Amino acid sequence: MGLNSKQVASELGYFGEETMSIMMAQPQIPMLTATNYGNWSIQMKEILGFYDIWDIVENGYNEPTKATEVALSDAEKTTLNGCRSKNNKACFMIYQGADESTFDNIAHVKKAKDAPEILQKSFQGVNKEEEVRPQVLHGEFENMKMENSENIGQNVTRLKTVTNEMKRNGE
Repeated sequence: MGLNSKQVASELGYFGEETMSIMMAQPQIPMLTATNYGNWSIQMKEILGFYDIWDIVENGYNEPTKATEVALSDAEKTTLNGCRSKNNKACFMIYQGADESTFDNIAHVKKAKDAPEILQKSFQGVNKEEEVRPQVLHGEFENMKMENSENIGQNVTRLKTVTNEMKRNGE
């Protein structure tokens, strides 16, 4: 009975079981473009959640000073190391979804929580058009009627598109 490549690598001590599981289930990281920030951010949230690191992006963590860190208990140091590890994994995955020019905007980031905020400002900005967009979508949703030329499936798709846009815009 032969061993598969995962078993051979594990037996030889190349990778731990957790690393092998991650390697075998590595999802494709979506590439952020000038036009897909909304979809990209939703996909990244799901991927980071899959790896149980979304919480560090959403909530961040407090990095103690060197003097404070020395005084931490062993349990607190273990928790801090876990947060640092999650932060590094999240930064790595966010960086993977950025092209060179986008990466330049976030390369200085030390905490994963800061990267999405910078990207959101870069790609969505804060301008009048975006402040008006939720209102337009809300009006479109309220006035939505089935067109004579569309079937139920097409109408449902159109309805889902508008509701997903509303969700992305915080409605």
